[in-house]
Amino acid sequence: MAAHKPVEWVQAVVNRFDEQLPIKAGQQNTHTKVSTEHNKECLINISKYKFSLVISGLTNILKNVNNMRIFGETAEKNLYLSQLIILDTLEKCLAGQPKDTMRLDETMLVKQLLPEICHFIHTYREGNQHAAELRNSASGVLFSLSCNNFNAVFSRISTRLQELTVCSEDNADVHDIELLQYISVDCSKLKRLLQETVFKFKALKKVAQLAVINSLEKAFWNWVENYPDEFTKLYQTPQTDMADCAEKLFDLVDGFAESTKRKAAVWPLQIILLVLCPEIIQDIAKDVVEETKMNKKLFLDNLRKALAGHSGSRQLTESAAIACVKLCKASTYINWEDNSVIFLLVQSMVVDLKNLLFNPSKPFSRGNQNADVDLMIDCLVSCFRINPHNNQHFKICLAQNSPSTFHYVLVNSLHRIITNSALDWWPKIDAVYCHSMELRSMFSETLHKAIQGCGAHPAIRMTPSLTFKEKMTSLKFKEKPTDMETRSYKFLLLSLVKLIHADPKLLLCNPRKQGPETQGSTAELITGLVQLVPQSSMPDIAQEAMEALLVLHQLDSIDLWNPDAPIETFWEISSQMLFYICKKLTSHQMLSSTEILKWLREILICRNKFLLKNKQSDRSSCHFLFLYDVSGGGTSQISLDHEEMIRCTPGATLRKGKGNSSIESAAGCSGTPICRQAQTKLEVALYMFLWSPDIEAVLVAMSCFRHLCEEADIRCGVDEVSVHNFLPNYNTFMEFASVSNMMSTGRAALQKRVMALLRRIEHPTAGNTEAWEDTHAKWEQATKLILNYPKTKMEDGQVTESLHKTIVKRRMSHVSGGGSIDLSDTDSLQEWINMTGFLCALGGVCLQHRSNAGLATYSPPMGPVNERKGSMISMVSTEGNAETPVSKFIDRLLTLMVCNHEKVGLQIRTNIKDLVGLELSPALYPMLFNKLKNTISKFFDSQGQVLLTETNTQFVEQTIAIMKNLLDNHTEGSSEHLGQASIETMMLNLVRYVRVLGNLVHAIQIKTKLCQLVEVMMERRDDLSFCQEMKFRNKMVEYLTDWVMGTSNQATDEDVKCLTRDLDQASMEAVVSLLAGLPLQPEEGDGVELMEAKSQLFLKYFTLFMNLLNDCSEVEDESAQTGGRKRGMSRRLASLRHCTVLAMSNLLNANVDSGLMHSIGLGYHKDLQTRATFMEVLTKILQQGTEFDTLAETVLADRFERLVELVTMMGDQGELPIAMALANVVPCSQWDELARVLVTLFDSRHLLYQLLWNMFSKEVELADSMQTLFRGNSLASKIMTFCFKVYGATYLQKLLEPLLRTVITSSEWQHVSFEVDPTRLEPTESLEENQRSLLQMTEKFFHAIINSSSEFPPQLRSVCHCLYQGFLVVLISLLQLTRRT
Repeated sequence: MAAHKPVEWVQAVVNRFDEQLPIKAGQQNTHTKVSTEHNKECLINISKYKFSLVISGLTNILKNVNNMRIFGETAEKNLYLSQLIILDTLEKCLAGQPKDTMRLDETMLVKQLLPEICHFIHTYREGNQHAAELRNSASGVLFSLSCNNFNAVFSRISTRLQELTVCSEDNADVHDIELLQYISVDCSKLKRLLQETVFKFKALKKVAQLAVINSLEKAFWNWVENYPDEFTKLYQTPQTDMADCAEKLFDLVDGFAESTKRKAAVWPLQIILLVLCPEIIQDIAKDVVEETKMNKKLFLDNLRKALAGHSGSRQLTESAAIACVKLCKASTYINWEDNSVIFLLVQSMVVDLKNLLFNPSKPFSRGNQNADVDLMIDCLVSCFRINPHNNQHFKICLAQNSPSTFHYVLVNSLHRIITNSALDWWPKIDAVYCHSMELRSMFSETLHKAIQGCGAHPAIRMTPSLTFKEKMTSLKFKEKPTDMETRSYKFLLLSLVKLIHADPKLLLCNPRKQGPETQGSTAELITGLVQLVPQSSMPDIAQEAMEALLVLHQLDSIDLWNPDAPIETFWEISSQMLFYICKKLTSHQMLSSTEILKWLREILICRNKFLLKNKQSDRSSCHFLFLYDVSGGGTSQISLDHEEMIRCTPGATLRKGKGNSSIESAAGCSGTPICRQAQTKLEVALYMFLWSPDIEAVLVAMSCFRHLCEEADIRCGVDEVSVHNFLPNYNTFMEFASVSNMMSTGRAALQKRVMALLRRIEHPTAGNTEAWEDTHAKWEQATKLILNYPKTKMEDGQVTESLHKTIVKRRMSHVSGGGSIDLSDTDSLQEWINMTGFLCALGGVCLQHRSNAGLATYSPPMGPVNERKGSMISMVSTEGNAETPVSKFIDRLLTLMVCNHEKVGLQIRTNIKDLVGLELSPALYPMLFNKLKNTISKFFDSQGQVLLTETNTQFVEQTIAIMKNLLDNHTEGSSEHLGQASIETMMLNLVRYVRVLGNLVHAIQIKTKLCQLVEVMMERRDDLSFCQEMKFRNKMVEYLTDWVMGTSNQATDEDVKCLTRDLDQASMEAVVSLLAGLPLQPEEGDGVELMEAKSQLFLKYFTLFMNLLNDCSEVEDESAQTGGRKRGMSRRLASLRHCTVLAMSNLLNANVDSGLMHSIGLGYHKDLQTRATFMEVLTKILQQGTEFDTLAETVLADRFERLVELVTMMGDQGELPIAMALANVVPCSQWDELARVLVTLFDSRHLLYQLLWNMFSKEVELADSMQTLFRGNSLASKIMTFCFKVYGATYLQKLLEPLLRTVITSSEWQHVSFEVDPTRLEPTESLEENQRSLLQMTEKFFHAIINSSSEFPPQLRSVCHCLYQGFLVVLISLLQLTRRT
């Protein structure tokens, strides 16, 4: 289009630019700003080739915008922003105007654009910030316009001059004359202006003459400042025509200045005109002066007299000061060698000028402070350029007791000296480096006063040793400054920060100072700047402070922080700054946090450049960052012990000593606590920005991870260690960095990618743990605000006020940083959703961190946790600590699953369902399963009856959806964690609850979803763990088959019929997956009765499936006859029939022994369709490879025999692999049952001794000491208890029964007492006699036990022998240890 229809294409671009202006598109955000800038750049580039089209389009847009009627503050701001954008675009297009512009284009510019530009310049309103900025921007457009179209602008000015010669005094319009102040003027153009003015000056009215006088002076400075070489050449090769014009105009103006008031008005122009006449200046410097030049000499004499205060007129004195400053300024553009006379003239006035302008006891003032300040700045800069070593006035301005205006003038003068050095002979700023200490002191005091005036307390000192704190106590202003003083302090502070930005060395210079003092002053300076960054009441200063800090982090600046110890100083100061900024960012106490994060990214880049440059020097600083131990299952810091972490405070104390500085807490490098804390806090900040609703903030945070990785790369290269020792999650951080280039992605897609990467974080660190906990705290606060959002009418206006405060706070931070929430703000809810996803995705790492801490001293009876992957024991230990933040978070999520908030309840429920089901960290699956199981179990009373409520039903429906999403979502690592908690009980309870819901539409839909969940569960069967899988699957088949054909025949509504058919389909698909390889297990019966019950159960299911097939055939026949929704229903029935055949095949395949006799007869059924179905089923089971050897009568016994052989299998060294494996994976709640099974099986195979030896040996191996052997709740103790209980009962009965019977029934012992407690004796009893009786009876029992050794059970002999051997091993090891020590 651009090639074939350029006009249409350019117009399209212009229209797009117009549509995206704030006045039409509304308040700008990050994306619209980027788009607007892109459109602007596009138009600027196009204007180089289609200049007229672009300028014409922009002019029309500007006209339309200027003519728009607006209402309200927001609309006014958008109008102002739109005008600024248009004017800026116009300026840049005009600056690149092609040289071959046609005359027609120039005419168009004059007629269309120039009036619009003049509108902004002429309608300037004093004090209106918007008008001032628009005027400056419009003047820039006019300057660019006049560069290539001077004739057009000059013509307008000339025409206006002509009109002013004939109009009346009252109707004189001098606005166009003021254009002289803003146009681009070179030497030739200035001569034209002077000639035109000389020609018409006398005829002009007074007001026009004054306007010309004022405007010509500014036009002169436009020439000098933009074309300084031309002015310099004027003194090298004088131009007669320029001097003639200037002299004529001087004489005309001199004649005009009849009164004192007029003289005061014209003197500044007269000195300029005199400067344009180099030869005249030389002539009047002589003793004898020509008559024609006497008025010039007289003018200079009057100027000196007025400057010295001898004129008797304050107006003339002020005008003389202005004229002398102009003379000094102009002289700086002249080389001393070209004309020394003008410098002599300056020297004759400059002393009086300085005394007038820089007198602390009598400050110079004309009633216009801005003009006075500009004049003093011009004077100070000019004096410095004339003689940089005569700096007495510098000292006056630097003095602490000087007026604040003097400070402001000095700082701005220094800034101009630094930033404006167009001419080679101008001195550089290094002549002022000797005043660095005074400037730093000024900065510290001004900072304190400005912050005090804003009502904010100075931030906590990041370096306690700095002298700044002491200086604050000695300030002369103890009370809070007034508003006017605070405003002046802010202006001065802004100028000081700009000065640091312009030349950091000016305030870093520390001549003749030791290393610690240099470091202290640098830290003081950077600390002050860092305090300004979060100042929301001073946004301009905050922005400039960031720029200054960025310059201070450049390579050449860092070297000046402390030349004696640059590495240690860098780590200390930069880390303190990083810690402070990140702390503020994480607490959301900053305006424009995204912009601050961008700035922080630049700081990280500068840090890495410095590290790379000093890579070899850094080798001596061996501690760098804290190292992580990533060799084991968890991650822990290995260079920082617990006590050191407790001592760690934000800031390390500096010690002054000889030579280099040292730091008390570390070796002056990145091993110091503050460096570790800064690293952690930076990580926390970046993590927490990942859930920001601002896409740009998320992308910037992700890109910052790249620089963390670069830092780790540099350091691992120095210390020759793995990069993962610096950043355990290095690989994931790099993936974050690569995703940050996805600029075109949407918010939802970006958050999904972020959560996927968060789930891949493997190692818990202080950073990600703190980020999770901080986010969780903010999430809890935001959740409460959302749930407590007013549902009723507003009372007492409190809600309105709260929401108003929220809108204000939203501009500064996220919702989590405020005290209230506005649900009408979509970003508020989106941020809450992002936080929820963040917590879900990262929660697994935090759980791992706490699990590692909690399980470090835990040793399960059969081996350590890392050897028991998938064990239920690990899940129990994790679940046992229900007070962890992760556990509380999961509990809170479960309550939000049934949130019924009237405004956002549906959104919350939907997002919780999606986030938990799709984004939850796999490590949290076991905890989630257990909590869901516990919650759903409360939906039944003590008798097992369902407690049917709307909330419970909603929770069940949400659970089904979450579980389906979770099982469907094959997240990396999910297989490892799915099996750590059984879902059998939960699934059965879900089915039991849903069964009673009835046959309403919603209930049918829930049942269908549950069947789909069951099917997905069976697909993930290998990843899940089941305690009693066969029993569970049999029960599920029993429940789900009840739903088949349950309501499909009774439904009358077609839509309900479709839903019931969908339920049939879902039920059968679930049953198909459940029946695959499932032997039927009836509830009761064993032996022959069991086979009979199994046969009846098979017949029940097989009959149901046959009925369903018949029903499908009947419905198909009806549909074929009646028509209607044939195609859709036909597809449903075909699919249902296929599932039914599969179910029958799976059923018969797994139960041939009990099912073949019932199904074989179908092959001879009279119905052809039935016979065909049977043949299809038979074909499928043959294809599946059914084993018909199970038809043998001894099949059950054979299977049991093989199972026993497998469990009791023994290795070559006597080990029992299967038994020991069972001991490792079976949860402790089932150890009693496992002990019974193992003892019974091994004893039946005469292998009990081998079982006991293996179990007892493992117990001894894991025991901490002899005192704890067999005294804990372990499987070995359970087995020992069971053996004594089972095998010792008969022995004890046979041994003790005769003795006890004798004692109880024998007449010999009937009246004998065995009581030996004196306090409990009867009056007729004797203690000695009772003692003898007790000894006799005890002796009988003792001898009986001793004599029964031959009858002691062999199984218990094995137990005792194994115990003896175990204790013997322990004793031998203790003896060996004792001998060594």
